[in-house]
Amino acid sequence: MNSANIFDFALESSSLAGSLPSKLSAAQAAGFAQITLCPADLVHHPEGVDAAIAAVRASGLQVCGFHAALNFEGLHGPAHAYKLDVAKTVLSLCQALNCHLLVLPSSMLDGDPQHIATQLRQLAMLAIPLNIKLAYQGQAQGAAVKNYLQAWDLVCEADMPNLGLCLDSFEVLLAATDRAELLEDLDMLDPDRLFLVRLADTLEVADSRWRVFPGEGSQSELLAASINALHALGYRGNYSLAAANSDQALLPAPQLAERAQRAAVWVGRDVLQRSVPLPNQLRLRRSGGH
Repeated sequence: MNSANIFDFALESSSLAGSLPSKLSAAQAAGFAQITLCPADLVHHPEGVDAAIAAVRASGLQVCGFHAALNFEGLHGPAHAYKLDVAKTVLSLCQALNCHLLVLPSSMLDGDPQHIATQLRQLAMLAIPLNIKLAYQGQAQGAAVKNYLQAWDLVCEADMPNLGLCLDSFEVLLAATDRAELLEDLDMLDPDRLFLVRLADTLEVADSRWRVFPGEGSQSELLAASINALHALGYRGNYSLAAANSDQALLPAPQLAERAQRAAVWVGRDVLQRSVPLPNQLRLRRSGGH
């Protein structure tokens, strides 16, 4: 598989406004073959979860990741038992979508690292019979695991074959203070245990930083260097375009999907310097059987 062909990209549902059917339709029209969903996409469907799953299947889009903020790890006793039951339900939804990757952001509840590793191992064991991998993601608002390096340490500590890392470029750029140090840190990762890369640029708005699509922000150069570093490391997996912000909630899904398409082409053609066919050409080629 060529790196950063349009088929290597998924459009994250949270990047689009509107209902699940409108998101699916917009992603298809923009030429995407994959989408990343979350539990809210299913449970908020007006006709219920089964209808939502049927809509996803009918769309022909592959669900490359199921993003669920469970706040699972770090709990004890009845609270852990409760969260474990929730996690089992989320895994069953993931399986119903024929999705083989559950993206798990780090918990906003505090916990001991060794205990967290034990619980990640427990969740990974539950996922094995379902043929589901877990991609653990450090996030700045996490209590105990605030970045990808801490998440990577726990992935290594838990040591499960179906447990790996989800790398969020927005979080990486947000924490970056030195370009050389960032690229050196990325080089420590094992590409075989890097299960998904979420791509977003950062844009400074007043005193905050917003998620925007790759190539639209103020750190595009550092984002491009990070993507090239991961490619040099050997990463050949999927990229999920994750650019949710308050402005995007005001825009039509088709317009946002077109911007996501331009971002995918920017990464593939301008950053990785690969030949990226236009989505319409790809669809014509498929329908023609070539």
